[in-house]
Amino acid sequence: MRTVEEINHRIRQGQVKVLTAEAFKHLALEVGVTQAAKAVDVVTTGTFEPMESSGAILNLGHTDPPIKIRRCQLDGVPAYAGFGAVDLYLGASQIAESSRVGEGLETEDVRERGGGHVIADLIAGKPIQLRAVGQVTDCYPRASLETTITRETINQFYLFNPRNLYQNFIVGVNGGDRLLHTYLGPLQPRLGNAVYSNPGALSPLLNDPHLQVIGIGSRIFLGGGIGYVAWEGTQHFPLQKRLPNQTPIGPAATVALIGDAKQMDPDWVRGCYFKSYGPSLMLGVGVPIPLLNEEIARYCAVQDAELVAPVMDFSIPRRVRPTFGLVSYSQLKSGQITIDGQKVRTAPLASLYRARQVAEQLKDWIAAGQFELTAAIAPLPSDRSFLSQDRWGSQVNLS
Repeated sequence: MRTVEEINHRIRQGQVKVLTAEAFKHLALEVGVTQAAKAVDVVTTGTFEPMESSGAILNLGHTDPPIKIRRCQLDGVPAYAGFGAVDLYLGASQIAESSRVGEGLETEDVRERGGGHVIADLIAGKPIQLRAVGQVTDCYPRASLETTITRETINQFYLFNPRNLYQNFIVGVNGGDRLLHTYLGPLQPRLGNAVYSNPGALSPLLNDPHLQVIGIGSRIFLGGGIGYVAWEGTQHFPLQKRLPNQTPIGPAATVALIGDAKQMDPDWVRGCYFKSYGPSLMLGVGVPIPLLNEEIARYCAVQDAELVAPVMDFSIPRRVRPTFGLVSYSQLKSGQITIDGQKVRTAPLASLYRARQVAEQLKDWIAAGQFELTAAIAPLPSDRSFLSQDRWGSQVNLS
């Protein structure tokens, strides 16, 4: 029906028709997919959730005399320094080893702060204490460095996230007798609660199940700024089993994302901590779906009642856990599901309220001519299998 360039022309002319995913789904129910597809150019999706496989690349700039950093801490959080002399990678889930001088934090308080908090503070313009040890060489004679940095006093500062936007995920429950602290948060014993992390029908990749329009080079909303799909994400598994509507029944496709952190908004990038599990990063991500044809529109019309996720029992400490079957996202969002005849309350790990705000803000950017779409320069792989390490060896003690 239309091309990306035609849509961008309509954006520049102020004539584009754009709706959030929820609004488009309501329209499709009212007038049918065919008419809805004719009336709308772009659908905006969004999520705001913890994305621990995220991190930031920083270039500090050279000192005088120069230093080749080999070990480094940012506000007590170790950053990886195994490449350029003053290039660092700070992982969102890296745990702090020490606190700022004079803060007097207890060890447990320190460990509740991590890479995600430092990234969020840098984006917010806050000063960060840097301590580094260098490898002394003829061209890098400096042995150590202690200073304070901000996002304005360093060169590059951008997010590069190896795995974001799971196309679908699991529902966590606990069939055991003790409280479990997990990456989904606390799971109460004896099926006391169920936690799901994906926003369902709002989820970017569930609205494009075969990644027909989302690919390498796709422009997105990332942390309140502009970002791009850089590559397939780690654990990308497009071969996951699917329903007749082509949506996966569990964890499937993922994407790697990149974006300039200096342009991001601290309102959409927040450090967080999961008790007895570790730190992470809450991140707002929105993806526009150009309705190039009716098939894409049909996928965007999918409802929460037509999307399912597997219920997994975390009390079994194995990679492959038993399931209690599949539940729909409409059931999950109702606040209660039934497992083996027992009613179990549910809660989302993603903020559905803020996910709606992401989709709404992206819609406003497009409608105002502030955000144009990009066609993918290459598709994401459709044939990746999912490998485990079960057959490669036994446990070893590295302590």
